[in-house]
Amino acid sequence: MKKISALILAGGKSSRMGRDKALVDYQGKPMLQRVYQVAQECTQEVYVLTPWCDRYKHILPLDCNYLNEFQPGNGALYGLCQGLKQISTQWILLLACDLPLLKTKIIQQWINDLEQVAEDILAVVPHNSSNWEPMCGFYRHDALPELQSFLQTGRRSFQEWFSNIKVQALPVTPEIQLMLYNCNTPGDLNKTF
Repeated sequence: MKKISALILAGGKSSRMGRDKALVDYQGKPMLQRVYQVAQECTQEVYVLTPWCDRYKHILPLDCNYLNEFQPGNGALYGLCQGLKQISTQWILLLACDLPLLKTKIIQQWINDLEQVAEDILAVVPHNSSNWEPMCGFYRHDALPELQSFLQTGRRSFQEWFSNIKVQALPVTPEIQLMLYNCNTPGDLNKTF
């Protein structure tokens, strides 16, 4: 089994942005393209989960692995579940498509540290003082049965799911907090760091 793949979620409604966030330029490059390039530098395979595969073909490589989202609108936890069902690597690096400040160096260090993660840990996720940052985290393939059981209860919150499984926290330094910045509104695109 290969060690790690990346799964980029690009199926949200982008209602606060007013247009598809994945295609929005951030400093001259579409956000999805930025996220894809970092994921490609860090993992053996990159998958994009979306109900609109044709929409992104002009900004992603020809050999991009698309997964057709079966249940659009059900949220990121459903997207992760679908990815875990179709991707057989030991770990999945889950990424949102609206993280334009991702740093290859930080993610690569996190990947290197996965070797030391105990077998019963099902997720390794950044945690700041108040909550988890699940859209830039690592999920073990073995988490699938637990996730399916959780989703069958009708709940869809990562924060709730994490209270039911063993999660290892990645400390969030100021540099990592900046890296986790996501763009949800047109105003977010104009912030400079």
